[in-house]
Amino acid sequence: MAVLPMQHIRIYALKQNRKAILELLQRRGAVQITDPKTDSPVFEKMDTATAQHTFEKSAQTAQQALAAILELAPEKGGLLKKLEGRRALTLTQYEQGVQKQEEVLKAASRIVLLKKEITDQRAEITRLQTQLDALMPWYGLDVSMRVKETRSTRVFIGSFPQEWTEEELKQALAQQNPNLDVPVCEIISCQNQQTCVFLMCRKCQGETMENALRALGFSYPANPSKVPPQERREQLQARVKEAEALIRQDEKEILSFASKTDDFRFLSDYFTMRTEKYAVLGQLMQSRHTFVITGFIAEKDAPALKAELEGSYGAFVELFAPGEKEDVPVRLQNGRFSSPVEPVLEGYALPARGEVDPCSVMAIFYYVLFGMMLSDACYGLIMVLGCGIVLHKFRHTMESGMKKSLTMFLYSGISTMFWGVMFGGYFGDAVTVIAQTFFHSDFTLEPVWFNPVNNPMLLLVFSLLLGVIHLFTGLGVQFYQLIKQKKWLDAIYDVVFWYLLVGGLIIYMLSTPLVTSMLTLTFMLPAMVGNVGAILAVIGAVGIIATAGRSSRSIGKRLLKGLYGLYGISSWLSDILSYSRLLALGLATGVIASVFNQMGAMAGGGIVGAIFFLVVFVIGHSLNIAINLMGAYVHTNRLQYVEFFGKFYEGGGQKFSPFSLKTQFFTIKEEH
Repeated sequence: MAVLPMQHIRIYALKQNRKAILELLQRRGAVQITDPKTDSPVFEKMDTATAQHTFEKSAQTAQQALAAILELAPEKGGLLKKLEGRRALTLTQYEQGVQKQEEVLKAASRIVLLKKEITDQRAEITRLQTQLDALMPWYGLDVSMRVKETRSTRVFIGSFPQEWTEEELKQALAQQNPNLDVPVCEIISCQNQQTCVFLMCRKCQGETMENALRALGFSYPANPSKVPPQERREQLQARVKEAEALIRQDEKEILSFASKTDDFRFLSDYFTMRTEKYAVLGQLMQSRHTFVITGFIAEKDAPALKAELEGSYGAFVELFAPGEKEDVPVRLQNGRFSSPVEPVLEGYALPARGEVDPCSVMAIFYYVLFGMMLSDACYGLIMVLGCGIVLHKFRHTMESGMKKSLTMFLYSGISTMFWGVMFGGYFGDAVTVIAQTFFHSDFTLEPVWFNPVNNPMLLLVFSLLLGVIHLFTGLGVQFYQLIKQKKWLDAIYDVVFWYLLVGGLIIYMLSTPLVTSMLTLTFMLPAMVGNVGAILAVIGAVGIIATAGRSSRSIGKRLLKGLYGLYGISSWLSDILSYSRLLALGLATGVIASVFNQMGAMAGGGIVGAIFFLVVFVIGHSLNIAINLMGAYVHTNRLQYVEFFGKFYEGGGQKFSPFSLKTQFFTIKEEH
């Protein structure tokens, strides 16, 4: 359990060393810089908002240029490249990258411009294609769609919202006006509940014709072309080809920058760092010749940084402890066994001021519970080999967070192997099924302890016992915290009495035939021991009633709060029963695995049967390990967050966020 002690740090230095000191602090990543609250007339702050905006825009330009190249020429590697982490640059390589940043930024801006042009041309193609689709029904028309009349006739070019034949249309017009003469009635196209027509009548009947057409739902084209549709089609297709050619030309030019992908990555990180640096610069108190940096630093890092700043830059560094009630950032430091569960803790909340770091205790139960839920030796072996190989291959470059997560699954895999051996799970009952199906043998690998499928009650009892131990450990951590804070009476009232009540009730119930027979236990505690348990439970209950409401002055309120506090025994019952999920998930893994094995064996022995078995085996167990691995992860976290943390942990600490190289692609290593 290690929450690193923090100290305040103040750095006073000459302005001429400001750039070098800020870059040093950024590379070290040891100081969380804070905004000093002072109204001193000597010091003032710099307005860096414009510079930050400029740098952010440049970083975005580099990222957009990189994305444009990778869209056309994806890099190989995928997930493995992500596991590899950021590439380390020496200071010399960093300076070389800085020297050509203007040239690279121009190239990035050109790519962004080309990408915008491609986007515009694709939008133009979509627009043209829409026009072509709208024009398609009119390809049979050999005159302009804008023709309205000739010297002696009126022309109507348009469509009806239903399908008509030429004869049906003439009859419909005759019904509208029997005197209407339609010398030309041509159906251009008829499909999809639409009829496109070309109609002609004498000019003197133009108005009558138009009224009749409107009554039948006639409408003019939305965007009639000046030229015949076929000619308009050729024009639009030519413009589509021009746009496609321009896109190909722009894409070719973008691909010509493919060799500069690392330069664009560097540019993105460089301007991201500059944005961070100028954000900090805007927080500094500065006079004409000096500046002041304030922040937090871990106590263990302070002496070395103090010596470096004072020795190399002539700065004056002041270190002092924060106030007792002051909120300080939280930085965790744990060993190799417990540090992998730090991301799990951070997913819930970091310890508040004065709270212990529960990672060391949590790690033990996390791995045990995870392994019990998956409980297959072969699944565990796959986890260990997979995580172990990846961790070894990328041990020098993998990011800290990814390394912790994979190490957590590695340890969980070891636990899964252990419980798989204890329960006899090797891809479920694959050994037995393979022996019977292909070798006609009764060979099987017996469990070291027992088979949960054959004896689920024993697994349930063990799960509940493990739950009680887990919860009592959480209560023990609460006892430790209260003693550490010198709250001796609170430790008795809030912890010891609950130990007596819950522990006493468990002892008493184990002395009764009803409970022992229900749990199929082979033993029963003597009645005298049960009586002792009952007495302890009564003492605990009385103590809780008497002390749970101690914050109230009124005796009546104290009593009511005490009774309400005693009602908390119901939450203990639900918490203990929550550990039955160990039984549920453990059985689910084994049963589903066995079902897939039986399905694979349905084709019998022989070559065909072996091939069928192999296909079902690989697909089935891949699905089973994926689903139950996710289930084990979710439910193990749930038991930590709800049941375990509920007994002692509040959280609420603010994560230590140092001024550092918050880059995406590169890190900078010091040259010694």
